[in-house]
Order: sequence, then structure tokens, then C-alpha cells
Amino acid sequence: MPAEVIATDPAAVLDAARQFLETFHTPGLVLVAVSGGSDSTGLLLALNEAMTSASGFSLAACTIDHALRAESAAEAQLVAQLCARLGIAHITRRWDGEKPLTGLQAAARGARYRLLSAVAHESGALCVVTGHSSNDQIETIAMRSSRSETGSTGLSGMADAVLFEQRTWVLRPFLGLDRAMIRAYLLARGEGWIDDPSNDADRFERVRVRRTLAENPDATAQAPDGALLERQALERRTLVRQSSARQAMAGQAAGYLGKHATVCGGLVARIDPAPVWDAGRDASIRGILALAACLGGRAYLPGRETTERLGDFIASGALGRLTAGRVVFDRRRSGLYLYREARNLPILEVCPGEEGVWDGRFRIENRAKQPIFVSAVSDGAQTMAGLIAAGVPDGVARRAAAAAPAVLVADPGSKAVSPVNVGIWLSPWDTFLPRFDLTLANQCATLFGRACYKQLPVQSVLAESAAF
Repeated sequence: MPAEVIATDPAAVLDAARQFLETFHTPGLVLVAVSGGSDSTGLLLALNEAMTSASGFSLAACTIDHALRAESAAEAQLVAQLCARLGIAHITRRWDGEKPLTGLQAAARGARYRLLSAVAHESGALCVVTGHSSNDQIETIAMRSSRSETGSTGLSGMADAVLFEQRTWVLRPFLGLDRAMIRAYLLARGEGWIDDPSNDADRFERVRVRRTLAENPDATAQAPDGALLERQALERRTLVRQSSARQAMAGQAAGYLGKHATVCGGLVARIDPAPVWDAGRDASIRGILALAACLGGRAYLPGRETTERLGDFIASGALGRLTAGRVVFDRRRSGLYLYREARNLPILEVCPGEEGVWDGRFRIENRAKQPIFVSAVSDGAQTMAGLIAAGVPDGVARRAAAAAPAVLVADPGSKAVSPVNVGIWLSPWDTFLPRFDLTLANQCATLFGRACYKQLPVQSVLAESAAF
């Protein structure tokens, strides 16, 4: 038995599962994503054990067969057998179709979440839970650090809860637990797990980062039992504090936008000329950059360098324009205006009965009986007039209107068709919305005339406790 497994307290895993169930607003069905690995298997067993003393809950499991290895179907069957022995409903979903030659892990992740979300929706589950551990968190932070993925909120890891495609909350209750602790829990109950050989494939970035971390462990990783448990407790408390800090900043940013921002036609945002930083510089910039990401159709906020440059421009009060992240920041005496620059605008084809996202800003649903094409308007006079009527300066309205969408049927000479639904798409959050951004995302949704996002089913996913 590995020394790191002996050096952990398996009771802490069951305690984490019990505390997690106590945070739900109302009990119901919980869907566990189980690959057969140690983390997800430990989560399944711990939740099943914890539910014996938690009334109103039920458990189901789902295994996603990515069909990337010959053994994957057999491994899914092993999970099904485990669930049958435990009396837990289980379903396997397979990722069919052609697999990409590049970006395989990202594509597999997207397919996995889509399939899990579909099963959760079909079964009426409150949420999906995954077995991500603190080891995954450390690897994620190391990967983002190597890519310099920092912005107005600084470097961070995975959120403990994420809303996927606006309908399914994915929760990570074991994000503060070390993998060795989860494996100790499994061994204490006489259960094994499946080791995925792709976890040793150097072609994947996460595997390379994992190996580097293993070759350069913290000094405390080799510490005796008490010191190791104390390190794990510190990591968990740090995660909770970081999540709370990010959530607090998002709340301040949302408050700033609620007081000082307006959005016209989903195309132009206006920020009051003063006060500039009444929510504090970092939170105010966070709010402004969130609006910019929505208007620019970008899933991520600008990096640190761009953030500082924009912050200096806004703070200076100087009149003029600056472009960053596909968005024009247009400072006038009447306020700061943000709008999409009219460059590199795509053409999108949407087949009958399907939908697509144009330029990361508008969701297009084709209810017609023929294909449609979406591109930038050739004549934005009508859109421009609407913006001017809403109080947008003429020059801003003209530039913003040039980046508005126009819908045409397959015949280029035809006019826009009526059975087409055009809605706002908020790129920073409509696919993955981390819990700590929920307040800010809801504020932006309100500004853009959208309904708020689905409520989180729990009070908190990770609670700071003396038990950890």
C-alpha cells in the first residue's frame, strides 16, 4: 500500500460527503459522474454511505464512454456492476462520431459535459457531481500559470460549482480533498478503482504537468501523518477563502454595473462618466471588462497587461478611443461607451431546425424550412436610428450598428425571414458559469434584457470546517 495512502484519514471523505448533502436547499436526485477512477468511485461510495442518514435524497450514476480506447466499454461495464451491487441506478452514454486530431482533451471534456447534462435533464436530477480533487486543482493552477492566464481577478483554479449551458449545475464537493485521502477511504472499505492509461500519456498537457509536480513535490508532501493532514486542511481553507474573495469581487462588480451601466439593443454599453472607481478599482474594472467580454463575444476577460492598460485609460478620464478584445472603449464627455469593433465579423450558416451562435454574441435559432446565413448588416440605418433614439451618440451608434447581425435566406437576394429567433448570447458564461461569477452574470443578463441564470441548488459546495 502506498505510504501516502496510509498517511491520510479516510473518515474525512465521508464527513465531506455528509457536509455536502447538508448544504442543499431541498433534497432530491443527485447524479454522480463515475469514470471508475479513484476520485469518482470514492465520491459515489461516500455519497451513497452519507445518504443513509440524509432523508429525501436519491443517487444515480452516469459513465461517459469516450470511445477513445478499446477497454473503455469494459470499464464502463465494471462501473455498472459496482452500481448494481450498491443498488444505484446507472446509465452509460457513449461519445460517438469522429474525434478531432487536435484539442482532443478539450473536445472530450465538452462532449462529457453535454452528455452528463442531457442525462441530468432526462432524470430530473438536482445537479451533476464530479470527483475532482485538490490534485486536479493544483494541476489546473499550474497549467494556467504556465500559460500566464491572469486577468483582473488574478490566477485561479477550478470553481467548486459550474453551471453548464445555462441548465445543469456541476458540483465538485471533493475539490478540497487530496487524492490519497480518497484512495484511503476506498481501501478501508475494500474497494478498488480503475487506472486510466491515458493518465500517463505525455501528449496531454495535464499529464506533463502532473509528472512535473510529482518530480518536484512540496517539502510537506513527505511529512509525517499529522503534517500531511495539516497541509490538506490548509489547502482546503485557502480554496474556500479564494472562492469567497472572487465571489465578493464579482458581487462588488455587479453592484457597480447596476449603479452606473446601461446596455442598448445588446450592442452598446454606457458607463457613467463619474464616479469612476466607487466600487474600488479592481471590482469596477472587473465589471467593465465583463461587459466588454459580452459585447466582444469573448469567453475570457483580457489578460493582466491589457487589463492594466484599460484601467489606466479609464482612470485618466481622457477623451478618445482604445480597442481591446474586439471591443472599442470610446470615452466621451457623456460617458464611456463600449461596442464591438466592425472587423473580422463572421458568416454563419444555420440549417433548418438548428441553432448557432454568431460572433459569440447572438444565438440564432432557425425555424425556417431552408438554411439561413447570418452576417454583419450591409445597411445598419435602422439599427443606428434605434440606438440614437435610445440616447447613444451618433458616431457610437453608427459604428456599433455596423457590427449588428443580419439574417438572410439561402438566396442572397432574399430579405430576412421571419421564422428565425435571435437572442442574446453571453459568451463569458452561457457555456460555463463558475459559481463565484453568478451575481455578476445575473447583473449582465439583466442589463442585456435576459432572464437570470438558474439558481444554485446548494448554499455552498465547500464549507470551511475544523474537520479538514
